[in-house]
Amino acid sequence: MKKSKVFSFGLLTLSSAVLLAACGDSGNGGSSDGGSSDQGQTKVAFLTDQGGIDDRSFNQSGWEGLVAWGEENGLSQGESYEVFQGKSDADYIPNIDQAINNGYNVVAGVGFKLKPAIEESASLNQDTNFIIVDEVIEGQDNVASATFRDQESAYLAGVAAAHTTQTDKVGFIGGVRGAVIDEFEAGFKAGVEAGAEELGKDIEVVVQYADAFDAPDKGRSIAQGMYGQDADIIYAAAGGTGNGLFQEAKAINEAGDKQVWVIGVDRDQEAEGAYTDADGNEGNFTLTSTTKNVGESIVDLVEAADNGEFPGGEVVEFGLANEGVGLTEGQLSDDAKDAVNKAKEAITNGDIEVPTSPEN
Repeated sequence: MKKSKVFSFGLLTLSSAVLLAACGDSGNGGSSDGGSSDQGQTKVAFLTDQGGIDDRSFNQSGWEGLVAWGEENGLSQGESYEVFQGKSDADYIPNIDQAINNGYNVVAGVGFKLKPAIEESASLNQDTNFIIVDEVIEGQDNVASATFRDQESAYLAGVAAAHTTQTDKVGFIGGVRGAVIDEFEAGFKAGVEAGAEELGKDIEVVVQYADAFDAPDKGRSIAQGMYGQDADIIYAAAGGTGNGLFQEAKAINEAGDKQVWVIGVDRDQEAEGAYTDADGNEGNFTLTSTTKNVGESIVDLVEAADNGEFPGGEVVEFGLANEGVGLTEGQLSDDAKDAVNKAKEAITNGDIEVPTSPEN
């Protein structure tokens, strides 16, 4: 596998003329490792797992970024880019085959579940460029792997939670255990611990996994239990399962019995936190959100392919330093924002090395 590199968003920018030309041809002329792709002929197939593009999280973030790129450059869905949603694991390879047969020469797969299908399809379609997001595929020169330092943004979320909690108890809901969700859990717990130490407090982090990314009912049940046991802030890295967390937080805040918070994930989820309580007062329970610029990362790699510079065989990393991940201001207090900014600077300077695996 080639050496990992860190990209800055917008580093691989094409001229408007080249981008606009992308809608003028439907050829299947991908390149391998920055090879033979004809400039201006790139067509992008966006693949998702069961979460779909309306999961209010990871997949939606990626799709919205690609759509924004298309709109900005006058490109049309169905001509220059399209989504292929998988309802089950059995759909992934047929979706890839359909995309390639329809002339899509860059195939971007979002999520670790797509790794086996992309590995197999990439080996059989050497003239197509593949992007795998949140996973690493080694030894294939027509596959670029985009990874995110999720632990860094999760650490900031943990610091924010520590500086906000009134009960000294916060929660983390994971979707399915794996390397990526491990990063979220590890970073969040480390951030809470660091914030608690700075404040001279003991803050408990309760962790529970739903074993699913598409089970909002289970997410709500877990959240109900955590809030019921005095956690006042919950962070979920669970895809569509996390929608249940928002449902429960909204119900509690609307009832007005107590105030609870949610930390959003992968995209700014402030809109999902709006509520009106029993007295007619409007509020927002999304404390902050960790952001993951999935769409921008895909666009960077798509533009690289279109420019004959596709980093096939390489791992491209996105973190705080190049704004690949981040944290929104949301409803944070000035004290919390100051603590977050201090932690962010320490991480980007290398003074803090955020763990990627939670301690058992």
